[in-house]
Amino acid sequence: MIRAIAVALALSPAVAAAQSVGECEGWRAEARSIAEPWERNTATFANGAVRIAVMDAVEPGAAAFHLLVLTPPLDELGVPLCRMVSLDADGFGFAWLELDGMERSYDPARGLTLRLHAARWDESAGTPAPALLEVTINQATGQVSARLQ
Repeated sequence: MIRAIAVALALSPAVAAAQSVGECEGWRAEARSIAEPWERNTATFANGAVRIAVMDAVEPGAAAFHLLVLTPPLDELGVPLCRMVSLDADGFGFAWLELDGMERSYDPARGLTLRLHAARWDESAGTPAPALLEVTINQATGQVSARLQ
């Protein structure tokens, strides 16, 4: 499936759209929602200061995947900021997210940028539409931004 998504992504026109980045609250952020296997769906960066996890909320079935981001700055108790990247602000996630093949780059002015293979549900076609999710994490400010291409 992943190769098919990558091929379709390469052949599809790129349309960038802002994604929803919010607080880690509720059922999407529960530890039991970390997609299995954990070792393929979690990653650390910046000597462990930045951590990400693909979350599988199970429902809605065609939009169940979200990306959890833990990042500095730490609060007064030493707890990192927690952000959830979703497809939209209504809580809908992606049809698919994958860390395998993820690209990363670092720009001191912007922060760490991750590019993950993703898919969003295309209602008109009734299938997942491949995309690339770009997430930028600024450890100095705690700003997390995301866009789907």
